Amino acid sequence: MTGAFERPVKMKTAVHRIKITLFCHQLITYACNDGDLFVYDCVTANKRTQEKGQAGQPTDKASNDILAFAFSSSGNYFALTDDNKHLILFRTKPSWECISIRSVVRRSTSLIITAAEDKILIADKSGDVYSYSITDPQAAGKLELGHLSLLMDVALSPDDQYILTADRDEKIRVSLTRAPHNIVAFCLGHKEFVSRIFVIPDYPDLLLSASGDCTLRLWEYKSGKEVYCCHLNSISKPDATNNDKKYAVSRISYCCQGSYIAILCDCIPTVYIFQLVADTQQLIHKKQIPLNHKGWDVALEETGELWIFQENKVTPLLLYRPMDGQWQPVNDDKGLLKMSKYLHDNWTVFEGSVGTDSCYHTLYKASFDNMTTYLQKKEQRLQQQQKRKRKELQHGTNGQNKKIKTGEPPL
Repeated sequence: MTGAFERPVKMKTAVHRIKITLFCHQLITYACNDGDLFVYDCVTANKRTQEKGQAGQPTDKASNDILAFAFSSSGNYFALTDDNKHLILFRTKPSWECISIRSVVRRSTSLIITAAEDKILIADKSGDVYSYSITDPQAAGKLELGHLSLLMDVALSPDDQYILTADRDEKIRVSLTRAPHNIVAFCLGHKEFVSRIFVIPDYPDLLLSASGDCTLRLWEYKSGKEVYCCHLNSISKPDATNNDKKYAVSRISYCCQGSYIAILCDCIPTVYIFQLVADTQQLIHKKQIPLNHKGWDVALEETGELWIFQENKVTPLLLYRPMDGQWQPVNDDKGLLKMSKYLHDNWTVFEGSVGTDSCYHTLYKASFDNMTTYLQKKEQRLQQQQKRKRKELQHGTNGQNKKIKTGEPPL
């Protein structure tokens, strides 16, 4: 899996931005204040667990690719999971340090760290959510809740009171964090799998969701009420020739300053920017940024700067800065140049991800037109029956003619 992530991190009275790039099995961080790079390879985690004797356990063959990742709200912690079922926890201050490597039950699809920074919640492919302690970084996981379907994403309310889970079967479930068996509400309305959910930080009663049905929806999630729906295929440019594209949202990034939302859809080389109008509970489409290559990830800084990670060795990173209400490309940023150079020099790590198909195409509902097949077979049966009847009638007529001829007296 390939992805990028950026989050402003507060350190004392200064704002210390750290840019995170995760691709395949490597984690790269770039500190904006001193320009230092920190690189961590998940292959290291696999070797460490083997040294501790865990290699003797029967496991299936897997890569070391990063599957899910998240910062804590303060930026003090960063966690990721890989394809080898490892949960790796980092402390970011005063410098990056790996503080634990634990095994998870199944491969994960999403994770999030609580606002209290005491737990990591991990959603997995079997539909379960496990919690892992941060205060006890070696403790095993605890089962919190389960779905009957594959989980696509997990989110928390800013006060940690509610845990929200989205699954393949179109459902968004809202549960109490302290008692996950207590279901508060369901947010129902999507027609396909729910790919992403996001609780708006400065409007904590609103939930943004995205689905394979080409829609973005706003919810008052505590009551399960849908308040707004935007069809992504309806805002494509007029010259677009194919409005039947599947707009499955793969990334959502939010900027509190201006309430801007950046959206990236799977296998569609365009970044969509919306603005949330909280008073009317609407999403206003502000801009589309076309890309020359497939986009892998997007990230909005609190300053409004937009980072785009794309499938191109020459220009893997793009930076757009808001100017007079519009996002303009920037080419001379120090961090952009340094990160781009590192990605370019280590592009061999990406080669396994370049040109890959959509990771969502197997999740769509399969439709079967049984009626057409039934009617075709029925028509064939009717035609065969008619042919048999004609043959029988013809055979019967021939028999009667023969009898008449044989019964005639000789002259």
